[in-house]
Amino acid sequence: MSSTDPSTGGPLTDDGLVQLLTPEGERVSHPDYDARVAHLTADDLRGMYRDMVLVRRFDTESTSLQRQGELALFAQALGQEAAQIGSGRALAAQDHVFPSYREHGVAHTRGVDLTEVLRLFRGVDHGGWDPVANGFHLYTLVIGSHALHATGYAMGVQRDGRVGTGDPQRDTAVAVYFGDGATSQGDVSEALVFAAVNNAPLVFFCQNNQWAISEPTTRQTRVPLSHRGTGFGIPSVRVDGNDVLASYAVTAEALERARSGGGPTFIEAFTYRMGAHTTSDDPTRYRSAAEEEYWRRRDPIDRLAAHLRATGELSPEFEAQVSAEADALGERIRTAVRSMGRPEAVSMFEHVYATSHPTVDAERAWFEAYESSFLDSASEGSHR
Repeated sequence: MSSTDPSTGGPLTDDGLVQLLTPEGERVSHPDYDARVAHLTADDLRGMYRDMVLVRRFDTESTSLQRQGELALFAQALGQEAAQIGSGRALAAQDHVFPSYREHGVAHTRGVDLTEVLRLFRGVDHGGWDPVANGFHLYTLVIGSHALHATGYAMGVQRDGRVGTGDPQRDTAVAVYFGDGATSQGDVSEALVFAAVNNAPLVFFCQNNQWAISEPTTRQTRVPLSHRGTGFGIPSVRVDGNDVLASYAVTAEALERARSGGGPTFIEAFTYRMGAHTTSDDPTRYRSAAEEEYWRRRDPIDRLAAHLRATGELSPEFEAQVSAEADALGERIRTAVRSMGRPEAVSMFEHVYATSHPTVDAERAWFEAYESSFLDSASEGSHR
């Protein structure tokens, strides 16, 4: 089965996808979701375009920095900008997000300085932003584990009386982002159980980019991934993840349901990872150039740009302004990363646990003795 030839009813089918913008940028009507975007102005759409362009520039600059040896690793969100910016812009200030490690667009919408994201990929620390201030948790590299963290947080919000009060400044939703590969992890299934039976105010946002590293979605399921939510009794929806308007609309609905006490929702954003899984991956070994070209023609930024041009809302002056802003961001990223320095190797033992842990303490002591042995040898003139 190929993503360029989706089979009806299978995991790569186009059937049932919520779409408001076609790949050519034409606005199409949807009876259930038109009202969700009716309030969006041309300025709002230009803001979404700007966000996606800036996040893509962040991706390309970060990838280049990794190739230059300035970052240990980087995970691109290339091609997934619409799913992230659309859903991220639907969040309220009091909502809280649990990301995996590819949610750079969502981080941007939550006010996280993207240069701080790179502290993790440079190995400086575990994350350079305040999760409480931004309503955006630190990145999680363990696949699927944060779905449980998000569920627990959502249950806590519920028990704190911050759901279903009718106060739009108080009612809170939680969102957790993960990929298609994470749906095969037990942690996600357990999270779905707890969220469903506790009616937790949680949105499960699955970015189905069709590749769990080199494992295709067709090796993970025989039906659309949204069915997994339905199987746990959770309302579920499939959305065209390359359509920023549709991604905004379905997420806005799900968040409203969560805040009002209606419980969890499972969203499958059907998109495509245009880049590699990470900078240590070579996607040419497991997917074809034809497949990549098929999805390149469905680029989420090009789609919104085509719509804005067709409606006379994307002037050359605005495009030039955004391009200049992207250039400035690229320069700031390069400068910020190179000024971060390199942490002492022993710092890896810090912040593993909130309090002292005997195993970690012992490992740190061994490592310090090991490193000092080289210094001792050097002072004795040894070349070993």
